[in-house]
Amino acid sequence: MSSTANITTGNLSALSSEGSLAQYLKEAWSYPVLKPDEELMLAERWRDAEDVEAAHKLVTSHLRLVVKIAMGYKGYGLPVSDLISEGNIGLMKAVKKFEPERGFRLSTYAMWWIKAAITEYVLRSWSLVKMGTVAAQKKLFFSLRRHKQRLGIGDAYDLTPQQAKLLSTDLSISEDEIVNMNRRLASRDMSLNAPVGNDEGSTMEFQDQLVDEGASPEDQLSMGEESSLHHNLLQNAIADLDERDRHIFIERRLKDNPVTLEELGEHYGISRERVRQLEVRAFERVQAAVTAAIAAGREQAAMAVMGTDVAFIE
Repeated sequence: MSSTANITTGNLSALSSEGSLAQYLKEAWSYPVLKPDEELMLAERWRDAEDVEAAHKLVTSHLRLVVKIAMGYKGYGLPVSDLISEGNIGLMKAVKKFEPERGFRLSTYAMWWIKAAITEYVLRSWSLVKMGTVAAQKKLFFSLRRHKQRLGIGDAYDLTPQQAKLLSTDLSISEDEIVNMNRRLASRDMSLNAPVGNDEGSTMEFQDQLVDEGASPEDQLSMGEESSLHHNLLQNAIADLDERDRHIFIERRLKDNPVTLEELGEHYGISRERVRQLEVRAFERVQAAVTAAIAAGREQAAMAVMGTDVAFIE
């Protein structure tokens, strides 16, 4: 196997020291960033002829992007080498699915696959108990620590009523959800192998009492990949709208505090009813485009979810 293949597959899982990680980072940064025309040429070679060498170059030229994203998740107490390894799996999937004819750069497309792979790994590693399968719970998991730091709240197991209320207002989430998630974050360092019970000679450990009633790790990974893929499809569909329809769609459908029809009407010099009609038309176009893209790629996406399938770099 070539050195390029080694650095993007098995070696990462074996990194166990800062020295080996430092060597990996040095090697990752030794690969040049591709120019747009070079990237397009390589992507077409991989798409049209499954040129393994072209795939190698696409992967290695984006290793530094994986590292940059992975470093943003260091605060969750997991080995950086593992975060990078998971991110590389997301990168390799992105290279396999990349469609250069759509006109955007590989880094833009790969970013979502990399983040999905890393965040799902963090969720799987954080606890054997279901951390949450809906998008809102996952978002809270990754944002609570940041909001606590911004508000000057420490990492105690229990929040005071005032702290819970402050975070609830800041995040627009119920106090109970805030308190429960904070306890999970604060209890991360508890050993799963700690003995329980008072019986001398008992072999019962803390992890033996945990019951995972949630989705399997494979299902959680699948949900994360599906979410990121749908986000990509949505962005592509929005990009196909003309400038006015795109602006109206974003302001009315994607903002937490939507702009009123009256405000948009004044902005474009049209009636409130006309803005509503343009909003509906844009929504229908986006919905149709996303639905068609999902239907067309459902079989391929399902195959990717069932396994990492990284044979093209071996």
